Amino acid sequence: MTDPPPSIPAPGLLERLRRRQAEMLDYVEDLVSHESPSGEPELLRAALETVDSMLAHLLGNGGRRVEVGNAVHLLWETGRPRALILCHVDTVWPRGTVERWPFQVGGGRATGPGVVDMKAGIVQAVFALSALGAPAGVRLLVTTDEEVGSSGSRALIEQSAKGMEAVLVLEAAYGGALKVARKGAAQYTVRIAGRAAHASEPARGASAALEMAMQMLDVAALADPEKGTTVTPTLASAGTTANTVPARAEFRVDSRAVSMAELERIRAAMLALRPHLEGTGVTVLGGVERVPMPAAISSGLFERARLLAAALGLPPLQGVLAPGASDGQFTAALGTPTLDGLGAVGGNAHAEGEWIEVERMPERAALLAALLQEILARPAAA
Repeated sequence: MTDPPPSIPAPGLLERLRRRQAEMLDYVEDLVSHESPSGEPELLRAALETVDSMLAHLLGNGGRRVEVGNAVHLLWETGRPRALILCHVDTVWPRGTVERWPFQVGGGRATGPGVVDMKAGIVQAVFALSALGAPAGVRLLVTTDEEVGSSGSRALIEQSAKGMEAVLVLEAAYGGALKVARKGAAQYTVRIAGRAAHASEPARGASAALEMAMQMLDVAALADPEKGTTVTPTLASAGTTANTVPARAEFRVDSRAVSMAELERIRAAMLALRPHLEGTGVTVLGGVERVPMPAAISSGLFERARLLAAALGLPPLQGVLAPGASDGQFTAALGTPTLDGLGAVGGNAHAEGEWIEVERMPERAALLAALLQEILARPAAA
């Protein structure tokens, strides 16, 4: 039995949201100005308070805090939830970034730390709900540790997604396209043990730094561009003083792949790393954190979104495989229909000068609202 065609979006939905564009931008500025780097509990709580105040003002009531270990997250819901909107408020930008790089608007774009990943997306989600009058049947979860792997919030995300008919992820769009599939992700730490000596007598030591350099080359060579597999050495450190052969070194590795087979190949190769230099040792920690998100899990939702975008008069909607990771992969792994990339349209995420297209905010809020309306209008699953 095929699904019925999507319902027609509420008349005037897009126009109403376009009239609220300036208001949306004010909320984005407020949220960007409240810095929320991962691992900063005080700042993260303040940012959640800002989100909660927005919920209370625009939807009539705030959410509730969910404490998990040393972290706190925000959960808002109405009625018996059927759809989960998934967001995160933490960013990669350290405390003080906003002082040198404040929120700015110009040339149709807004910039600021965390604006595209994903503070504008949070604002769009709340305005979408506001446009529908805070409809019954929606759950909104805003977490605070996505940028550092979601180790504390993963169980909460999975619990929140159970029984949902759809999970809608407000990560930024990819060049304007929705993210219908994602690569799996793995993280590793490679620790090198050597032997210290005075730098004037290097032969007496065993340099962990030199061993690390060779290991990093070995690791980078595991990548397979033709298959879309990346293996990227990232953070690295070695040594204690400028005149000592380093006895310790460590580097991190980020790996992404379309298939589990590739992730397992990389994992096996990482665990098989052996030292090159006499007197050194290698220890590898870590593994796969997020499994690949297949396009099949989002296909039904994407087709509905594509038809709704056309009904709203928006540009044709595209779907892409995204190289990055998101919390949507946890919900997809449960078998729950999941559609990602419904957040802001912009670019340069995680890089200086990240930005959003201001005029696209009402469009994406309208698309989310229409998709929610269509999901909630159908008979509830048994």
